[in-house]
Amino acid sequence: MIVAIDGPVGSGKSAVGRRVAERLGLPFVDSGLMYRAIAAVAAERGVPLDDGAALTRLANSVKLRIDGRKVEVDGEDYTDRVYGPELSEAASKVAKVAGVRLSLVAQQRALGRNGVVMAGRDIGTVVFPDAAHKFFLTASVEERARRRARQIEARGEKADPAELAREVAERDRRDSQRSASPMRPAEDAVIIETDDLDLNGVVDAVLAQIER
Repeated sequence: MIVAIDGPVGSGKSAVGRRVAERLGLPFVDSGLMYRAIAAVAAERGVPLDDGAALTRLANSVKLRIDGRKVEVDGEDYTDRVYGPELSEAASKVAKVAGVRLSLVAQQRALGRNGVVMAGRDIGTVVFPDAAHKFFLTASVEERARRRARQIEARGEKADPAELAREVAERDRRDSQRSASPMRPAEDAVIIETDDLDLNGVVDAVLAQIER
């Protein structure tokens, strides 16, 4: 079984995907962590984020492993390095490079060989276009900014909801307008508006659709 869960930043796809995977007894892969990992390695090795050819060579040269929240690069634990908020912008730039996406899509397909719940922005359209279960989660920019603010404040940091809303809208623009695998719902995806649903409500909606 392959379950593809796509959606924009702040839509809750990773949290939902993790719980859906637990309920189904399947591994969960947050594909966004793979782009964060490439961005982290690029920073360490001095690879410019505007050098698409160099980023592609880097992506082709490393092997990534995602196990829930744990991230490994060539067998080395990178978990603590990929979750930093400073990597969000870098990961978005890395994800625009067509060569990087081709490399990581191959690795994502390999991770799903024996069944998987995978979250991202092009899982149902590019990575697993034949998946039987496809979902696209969305919410208003304001709601997604509020969610990001709560996450930041939970870490003891100060958040500016207005600035976060601008960042969310800009990220949406970049992800939906990039030439390589733009973010959009698959034609056969179930679209779930999550503004008025809590996490358990979205998980239940996904599982109910799968059971049908």
